[in-house]
Amino acid sequence: MAATGTLFIISAPSGAGKSSLIDALLKRFNLDDSLRLSISHTTRDMRPGEQDGISYYFVSKEEFEALIARQAFFEYARVFDHYYGTSRENAEKWINEGKDVLLDIDWQGARSIRSQSPSARSIFILPPSMEELERRLQSRGRDSAEVIADRMRKAQREISHYHEYDYVIVNDDFDSALLQLRSIILAERLQLVKQQERQQDLINALTKGYVPEGED
Repeated sequence: MAATGTLFIISAPSGAGKSSLIDALLKRFNLDDSLRLSISHTTRDMRPGEQDGISYYFVSKEEFEALIARQAFFEYARVFDHYYGTSRENAEKWINEGKDVLLDIDWQGARSIRSQSPSARSIFILPPSMEELERRLQSRGRDSAEVIADRMRKAQREISHYHEYDYVIVNDDFDSALLQLRSIILAERLQLVKQQERQQDLINALTKGYVPEGED
């Protein structure tokens, strides 16, 4: 039996540190190249500093609709005349290669993906307090007071869905939160069914011909 990977859904309100945690996880703990970050597709124009295949896969409306037609997305949405979608094809390809796949997605997308892939594991990142969340948003220095207030309202709605997830991490201390995120992934890899897949030859060799005392 070939080893398969796990789909990890990661959600958080804006400012909770989700993107920073994912970035650090991939940079510090992916030396064996066993993790992949799913990159969304979009039909909007590329912005300064963005790169195709890293920020998004930038495609035309026609290309996106062709992908919809062949059911290439776990979920997709149209926002302000532009499509955004989470690739099913890439994720399933990597999982079948034994890679674990990270999906950075909101709670609505997470619901959709869980309904299609019940074996997916989901992780929600919480801020230590609403006051700290607001401070982090303000410290970015790129949003107006009105935009920050709107983000805070959306954050409360997002946080209200935390109980739908398998794991919850409070990002108070960044390094601790990062280790917790890594520990979840490692623990999932060590489940019996995963170890039976990855270590089948070793298990067969260790148990071949062995009869426990009293069972002959």
